[in-house]
Amino acid sequence: MTELLLRDAELDGCVHTDMRRADMRLADVRARADVRLADGRIVEIGPALPHRRAAQALECRGGALLPGLCDHHLHLHALAARARSVSCGPPAVRDAAGLAAALAAAPADERGWIRGVGYVESVAGDLDATTLDRLHGTRPVRVQHRSGALWMVNSAAAERLDLAAGAHPGIERDGREAPTGRLWRADDWLRARLPVTGPPDLAPVGKLLARMGVTAVTDATPDLDTAALEAITAAVGTGALPQRVHLLGAPLGWSAPDGTGVTTGPYKIVLADSALPDLDALTEQIRAVHAAGRAVAAHCVTREALVLLLAAVTEAGARPGDRIEHASLVPAELVGELARHRLAVVTQPGFLADRGEDYLRDVPGTEHADLYRCRSLLAAGVPLALSSDAPYGPVDPWAVITAAVARRSRSGRVVGPAERLTPAQALAAYLADPDDPGGRPRAVRPGAPADVVLLEVPLAQALASPDAGLVRTVIVGGRVV
Repeated sequence: MTELLLRDAELDGCVHTDMRRADMRLADVRARADVRLADGRIVEIGPALPHRRAAQALECRGGALLPGLCDHHLHLHALAARARSVSCGPPAVRDAAGLAAALAAAPADERGWIRGVGYVESVAGDLDATTLDRLHGTRPVRVQHRSGALWMVNSAAAERLDLAAGAHPGIERDGREAPTGRLWRADDWLRARLPVTGPPDLAPVGKLLARMGVTAVTDATPDLDTAALEAITAAVGTGALPQRVHLLGAPLGWSAPDGTGVTTGPYKIVLADSALPDLDALTEQIRAVHAAGRAVAAHCVTREALVLLLAAVTEAGARPGDRIEHASLVPAELVGELARHRLAVVTQPGFLADRGEDYLRDVPGTEHADLYRCRSLLAAGVPLALSSDAPYGPVDPWAVITAAVARRSRSGRVVGPAERLTPAQALAAYLADPDDPGGRPRAVRPGAPADVVLLEVPLAQALASPDAGLVRTVIVGGRVV
C-alpha cells in the first residue's frame, strides 16, 4: 500500500460551504493535524498520527492543506500550442511596427509557417491578408485573435490553404467573393489543411498547472476529434498530464476507458457571435443532447446569445448539469432566469485584469455592471465557478481569484465593484468537482480522493495576498506531482 503522511497541516482554514453569504470569510477556528493518504484516498486525519515504517512523511509546518483546485474551463492543446507561437498582442506587441518586428523575428515551424496568437485590434486594426502582407509577406503566417474565434492569414498562407476554393461558412469574403484572409470559427477546417504535426506535447501544460495547485481541469474545446481525444487520454494515462480531465468537446456517445482519469462532461454548444443559430435549431439541438444523456455547456459571450439560449432552454427544458460558459455580459433582469433554470455559470473575471481597459472603453458605461457578474449570481442562487479560459485568459488561478476580489484593470480602475467576491468565495469557486461547477466545495476529509495542495502559509495569509508562489506541494491520487 502506497502511503504518504502529511504532518502538522492546517485543515480547518477552509471556506464556508454557503458561498452565497456576502460576508463569507474563513472559519474562525483553524486546527492543525496530520493527514494520512493511501491508495489514492485520504484515509485518516488526527493529531500526531503514527508514522509507519513504509510511509513517506512530509512536514507541513502549519501550511494550509486544500483540496486541489479545478480550472473549470480551459483549452489544453491551445495552451500547449501557445508555447510555440509568437505573441501578437499587448503587452508584448502594441502597434503595427511591433507586430511586424515580432513576425520577422519569429522562428518558423518545420514546414515554414509562422503561428501568432493574442492579436487585438488596438495593435493594427482589423487584420486581413492585405494588411498581413504589408507586415510580413515572405512566409505563410496565421494569426489568432485573442478571443480564439478568428484566424487571419496572409496571401502566402491563403495560397497554401487554397482559401479561394474553401467551402467553410466561416471563410470571410469580399463583395467579389474573394477571400479576405479572415476565418471565423474554422479551426477544424484549418487544421485539416495545415501541415500534419500531431497534437502538441501536453507535459509542459501539466507541469505549469501543477505548479499553481491545479489538480483537475475541464477542457472546453468544442468538437474534439479522435486525435485530440486520444492525445489527451494518453497524456493523462502516462502521467504527462497529471491532472484529472473533464471534456466538454467529446462527441455524443463517446466515453473514455474506465480508470483513465478522463471523464465526459456536458456537450459544448457554441453560440457564435458572428452567426447566432436559429432558435428552433438551437432548441432541437439542446433536446437531442439531453436525449443522449448529456447536459449542455453553452458558450455565451454577448447578451444576445444569452437571451437566445434562455429562450431555447425554456422551450427544451433544463437538465441538471446544464451550464453557461463565460456569461461575459449578464443583464440584471436575466439573473433570475438563470437561477430559475438552475443553470451554472462558469466565468472568467481574470479578463477584467487582462482586458479591463478595453471593456471600459468599448462597452457602454450602462453595461459595465453586467460584465463578468459574480456576487449577484451567488446572491440569486446561481451556481458559480471560476476558470481561466487559458490560453485566452490568464491561466494562474490565484491571479483569477485576485481579479474576482479586486475587479481592477491594469491601470487600477474598478469594473463593477458591486460584483466583487470575498477571497473565500473566490477560492470556493475553484474547489467544486469538475462535474458540479459552482457546487459544494470539496473538503479535506477521510474517504475523499487524495488530490490536495499544500501551501507554504496558513490559508488566511494566502488569501490576504493570493500568489501561485505560495503553492508548496501538489498531490494527485496520493502521488506528489
